[in-house]
Amino acid sequence: MDSTHLPELVDQLLSSAREASSRRSSHTLHGNSSRHLRQTVIALVAGAALSDHESPTEATLQVLRGRVVLTSADAHPGGRWEGAEGDLVTIPSTRHGLTAQEDSAILLTVATR
Repeated sequence: MDSTHLPELVDQLLSSAREASSRRSSHTLHGNSSRHLRQTVIALVAGAALSDHESPTEATLQVLRGRVVLTSADAHPGGRWEGAEGDLVTIPSTRHGLTAQEDSAILLTVATR
């Protein structure tokens, strides 16, 4: 059985993100090409973004630290969902993007098939 202490991993990833030119860092906790579920922690420094992209399968986003904004035509009124530590949202199946309002980390869970 594998286990991960998420606060420690978030600290490590945020440290790496601060040094990266992309201003983000990630680590896949679970899943690969032979699995139906993938879980990845993504850390972004304030202002960093994941540009608009498609989501071909079911996915959720849980904010582990900080504050993020998810944008999509299917998001809450105004095409925008704001999440803070402890919030969980189902990611819309339409094109969407994510921006960190402050140094942040999320847990992305994706059904791969």
